[in-house]
Amino acid sequence: MEDDAEAELHESSAADRGARSSFLSRILQVFGRGTRKRRRRAAVVVLGDLGRSPRMQYHALSLARQAGLDVDVVAFGGTEPHAGLLQHPHIHLHLMRFPFPQGLPRILYILLVPFKLMLQCLTLLWFLCYQIPAPDFYLVQNPPSIPTLTVVKIACWLRQAAFVIDWHNFGYTILALSLGPRHLFVKIYSWYERRFGKTADGFLCVTKAMQHELEQNWGIRATVLYDRSPEFFRSINLREKHELFCRLHAALTRPPGVRDCCGDGLLEAPTKSSHVGGADSGAGPSVRKVLKEKRGQPVLLPSSSDANEDNVDLQNGFDYTVPKVQRSLFTVHKVAGDTDGEIQGGDHYSYEEGRPALIVSSTSWTQDEDFGILLEAAVMYDRRVAALLGESDSTFLDTTFDTNSYSRTASPFPRLLIVVTGKGPMRETYEERIRKLRLRRVAFRTMWLSAEEYPLLLGAADLGVCLHTSSSGLDLPMKVVDMFGCGLPVCAVSYSCIDELVKDRQNGLLFSSSSELADQLLDLFKGFPNACNFLETLRRGASASGSSSRWDDEWSEHVLPLLTKVLFPLNSVLLNTTICLPIF
Repeated sequence: MEDDAEAELHESSAADRGARSSFLSRILQVFGRGTRKRRRRAAVVVLGDLGRSPRMQYHALSLARQAGLDVDVVAFGGTEPHAGLLQHPHIHLHLMRFPFPQGLPRILYILLVPFKLMLQCLTLLWFLCYQIPAPDFYLVQNPPSIPTLTVVKIACWLRQAAFVIDWHNFGYTILALSLGPRHLFVKIYSWYERRFGKTADGFLCVTKAMQHELEQNWGIRATVLYDRSPEFFRSINLREKHELFCRLHAALTRPPGVRDCCGDGLLEAPTKSSHVGGADSGAGPSVRKVLKEKRGQPVLLPSSSDANEDNVDLQNGFDYTVPKVQRSLFTVHKVAGDTDGEIQGGDHYSYEEGRPALIVSSTSWTQDEDFGILLEAAVMYDRRVAALLGESDSTFLDTTFDTNSYSRTASPFPRLLIVVTGKGPMRETYEERIRKLRLRRVAFRTMWLSAEEYPLLLGAADLGVCLHTSSSGLDLPMKVVDMFGCGLPVCAVSYSCIDELVKDRQNGLLFSSSSELADQLLDLFKGFPNACNFLETLRRGASASGSSSRWDDEWSEHVLPLLTKVLFPLNSVLLNTTICLPIF
């Protein structure tokens, strides 16, 4: 009875939120039509790589879908953004170029900073004031604060638009990581950020801890908008996992110049003659990127050295094979086919026996994430498993294992394949450290995935690891939100406000050292894959956290009322009264 009542209450509150957001959307549009004979417009400003700013991408999508606005996105190009942004008819991208090439020597970079800021000011002002139509408001990501806040404020004054800041972190704390907290430039940045951060008409922030800091010490009253994963971060089925692993086969099993426990035992790099597709296609020596329609859906058909095959002639005149057994590093697909090669019913997907556990860690390869913790934990896991199994150091050092030998080796502790995704300045440094490791049961892969494939990798993984510590201690890692959206439990570094997101021993585990993380890996994966009860408990908790609230729900509940208040301050009394009225 109590569960039924709680379910009815949850459904009722969800319906109320939906009705309220629909009502506010209509207010936003009705008042707009009453004052101007055009569709209302918003400008989203990111002084950074748009493709690496998911929260601002989601803002743009919500402004177009839920608020019914035309949206101009002004940002730097680089990484390709999500396809939804590119395809939406009311979202218009205006991409700037970085003023100077990346990777300049430090001394040269410092000398060019004044010129860089001047060029950024002029470029951003040109885009905001002349390149895009006049918006009703600018929504700005902070940090970076310099020169964004000043330039946007000038644009708001010139175009009589409202100004909303979304506080992701504090810029001066990020600068302090490289210069030190007492540096003169850090003090100037802090003064600037506090001075111009107050000039907006509305404020958003990412945590309650940041909301408290802004109100108590900055005199800013911000609305908390927690990061939530959109609908395309989800759990995926075994068939989707198999198709993903086939596409990533080369990157997972044959990294150039590396031989380890998850490789296929070969050292040569993939060549064009060994697979169909380009170097970035994800295909590999044992994957042939040939698609065949099955019930209207494209199916990847990899070849396999141990498969029974039927030759099939395609209409374009070349031969390919339909294997009866298709294998990836993690999965097996048994295909039913007749003599003509037509795919019939009876397909069966299963996990590969003796498969490794898949761990995913997403990183920006910056100083606020100590990736060395994960490397040290991997070494400790390797050594501790060897000690538990009574293996000598000589056996560990002198033996090289590949995937085939391990799949026939019974062990209570699995191999670990740790896939690290992301781009950043310290990536090459850590890749060099990884190459020097000699680990028997742990392998690393570094890669960059598209916005469409990254959610699939999270949905296919067994565990996520988050090394984010926050320069201010007041923001939360969005990568963990995405992992929860896919039902993926997380081991995360413990810091001041992480408990607003990760509930220890409910949807993940918190650690403070590499030794603690190594212990957690041993506890979670002992008996993998069929006897990991604690891991399954955390997975259920992560799924519950991910499904409790999605981005659209959070955005409708917190951002729509703020925008309505910012855009129509004279009608605030009317709005406060009508928000509670029933929707007809």
